Amino acid sequence: MNKDYTRDEAVSHSMIGSLGIEIISEEEGLVKAKMPVNDSTSQPFGVLCGGASLAFAEILAGYGSFLSLPEGFIPVGSSVSGNHLSSVRKEPGVYVFAEAKALHLGRSTHLWNVDITAADGRLISTVRVTNFVVKDKSGSWK
Repeated sequence: MNKDYTRDEAVSHSMIGSLGIEIISEEEGLVKAKMPVNDSTSQPFGVLCGGASLAFAEILAGYGSFLSLPEGFIPVGSSVSGNHLSSVRKEPGVYVFAEAKALHLGRSTHLWNVDITAADGRLISTVRVTNFVVKDKSGSWK
């Protein structure tokens, strides 16, 4: 296997694909993406689920950490904490957007801030994610 976190197989067989997350841009310490507000990401009464927002943030922070790691190491989430400030209604074609920024990229821990916004720029959630950096014992990310 190659070290492509967003390869089709990895996306289709993980929460990235289940939530419909699409990476928009990536660079060292910064990842941007979008996620639909649909049946898979909403509460039963038709608004974006806070749990989907937290999963979105953790996935982006993990991806950002992954991009900065040497071969043989992977990120694992150790802490996710968010504040949900506004809501977005489920409708066809509606997305939320996230910008994950690295605050610290150390040898054993990474700290990220992820802001999730509506299409109009309104802040929906702000999330802090801590990742541990660990040796990949499975050998699947070479």
